[in-house]
Amino acid sequence: MTSLAARVGAALQAHGLMLVTAESCTGGGVAQALTDIAGSSVWFERGFVTYSNLSKQQMLGVSQETLDRHGAVSEAVVREMAAGALRFSAAQLAVAVSGIAGPGGGSAEKPVGTVWLAWQLQDSRVITRCLQFAGDRAAVRKQAVEVALEGVFQLLAQQRAIV
Repeated sequence: MTSLAARVGAALQAHGLMLVTAESCTGGGVAQALTDIAGSSVWFERGFVTYSNLSKQQMLGVSQETLDRHGAVSEAVVREMAAGALRFSAAQLAVAVSGIAGPGGGSAEKPVGTVWLAWQLQDSRVITRCLQFAGDRAAVRKQAVEVALEGVFQLLAQQRAIV
C-alpha cells in the first residue's frame, strides 16, 4: 500500500495537483495511506470522513433526496460526495468511497462487500465504479482503499497521456 500511495503522491506532485478524499466505509483509510508518505502535505489537501448520512449532508452537501432515493451506498451519493469534496476544499482532484464493509448491513440488493467509488478532476466529469469485494470487514476496507488509490493513479496517468 505504501508503494502505491507514494506513486499516487509523485503523480499528483508531477501534475501540480492537490487531492481531497471523501470517505465513508473506509473511515479515513485512503487519507491515512496517503499521509503515511512523508511530504504528503504538498499534494494532499484534506480528507472528509463522512460515516453518517448527516455528515455527508453537512460536510459535503449530499442531498437528502439523493440519500432517500438511492441510499448512502450508491453511484448518486459518491458522485455528490466527490463534487462536494472539491467544492469544500482547495483540491483539484477528489476520490469518494461509500460501501458496506460488514459484517452486517448488507441486503439482497446491496450485499456486504458492495463499494461505490468516484473520482473527479475539477471541472471534469465524474468517473464511478461499483465493486463487490470478498472477505471480512478489514479485507473489504483494505481492497476499497487500494482501488481508490489505483483509480487516482490511473486518472493521473490518463491526464499525462492526454497532455
